[in-house]
Amino acid sequence: MVDLPNCPKCNSEYTYEDGSLLVCPECAHEWTLESENNEDEEIVKDANGNVLKDGDSVTVIKDLKVKGSSSSIKIGTKVKNIRLIHNPSDGHDIDCKIDGFGAMKLKSSVVKKA
Repeated sequence: MVDLPNCPKCNSEYTYEDGSLLVCPECAHEWTLESENNEDEEIVKDANGNVLKDGDSVTVIKDLKVKGSSSSIKIGTKVKNIRLIHNPSDGHDIDCKIDGFGAMKLKSSVVKKA
């Protein structure tokens, strides 16, 4: 017998599978196992509202001053293989390496998906 998780809405133990969905007979809540596993992850979107994922490439949409450097990251700079930071404390939710600058963090509001 397969152990199915309790209902996330009412905590009922009588959940059952209906195709790819899990269903609670007591409160009629339906969900998938994927949504249960990803509930804690925050969705990160670019300046245009596109969902970003680890490994995506993005393009910088405005000139960015770099702290401690006399040069800046120019508009149109392409950044490959980004890593997302979920629940950042400082608002910088993308970790990446930029040619000529090295490792740094960016805000998703200043990039667009390439």
